[in-house]
Amino acid sequence: MKTLGTLLVSASLIATGAAAQAADSVSFMIDWLPAGDKAAAYYGVENGIFEEAGLDVSIAVGRGSSDVVTKLATGTADVGSGGLAALLQAVATEDVPVKAVLSVYTIQPDSIFTTEDSGIDSIADLVDKNLATATFSSSNVVWPLLLEANGLAPDAIVATKVDPGALAPMLATGQMDATINWSTVAPAYDAVLAETGKTLKVLPWSDFGYEGYGLSIFASDTMLAERPEVLARFLDAYTKATEAAIADPAGAAAALKKMVPEVDEATAVDQWTASIPLMENEISERDGMGAFDPELLATTWDWVARSLDLDPASLDPASVIATVE
Repeated sequence: MKTLGTLLVSASLIATGAAAQAADSVSFMIDWLPAGDKAAAYYGVENGIFEEAGLDVSIAVGRGSSDVVTKLATGTADVGSGGLAALLQAVATEDVPVKAVLSVYTIQPDSIFTTEDSGIDSIADLVDKNLATATFSSSNVVWPLLLEANGLAPDAIVATKVDPGALAPMLATGQMDATINWSTVAPAYDAVLAETGKTLKVLPWSDFGYEGYGLSIFASDTMLAERPEVLARFLDAYTKATEAAIADPAGAAAALKKMVPEVDEATAVDQWTASIPLMENEISERDGMGAFDPELLATTWDWVARSLDLDPASLDPASVIATVE
């Protein structure tokens, strides 16, 4: 027969075990609509990688990198993903309380999407054409400078800002001659353009001189100051999820599909596969996945500073990076 003391001890052990298993909540905001290139976070949730790290991760959707920075600064989310250019701009102009804590893309994903029959083969070919971009895309920060690097005035080609979900239909229906996108979403555009008998053509900005860090993971200063240990576990788990998803593209797409049923799983596989060279390349092999190289970081900031007509010396880009241990 169990005594009262035994019951109390058992209850205490159960309560202690429950407390030990209680997961720390983390709100993670992706910078774009859920698609294959965002599969790492979903893979981490569905395959228990975050759970194993003692984390309960919820995923929210932002409307571009600048939107994610704003949401982090205002406390709407703890951690988020976005183009590093957008964060550098926000810190330089508004001193936002947000830091970059992990590099993801060491090659820029920014590209021009057009159609094979458009006659557009270079940046200069976009003059007098209709070009659209997502309202809060980090690409918008450096677009004027890319024009200058290709012998054009910074205002020679003005892109119409629209909701990201409208870009593919506008290109498919001919409302726009070209759009500014990340190369990782090309497979989704292939499917949309095929419906109107068109074929996608991708012009990577890296072919026209654009270098620097792209997608990165950001954290609010509040998260860094008040929950650094939780953040460290999140970053470690996110890196593990990314590495596992790289080795298992089909599994990455399946995880995304399970959490976002409207996603086309086959397209998601192609999108995730298209993003792998941006993460695994000679730069990541040299510096290690997630690291920020000072020279490439300075190059990234130089592009942003000049696009904003700021003195590159006005900001030390290293001050925007936080090391989490």
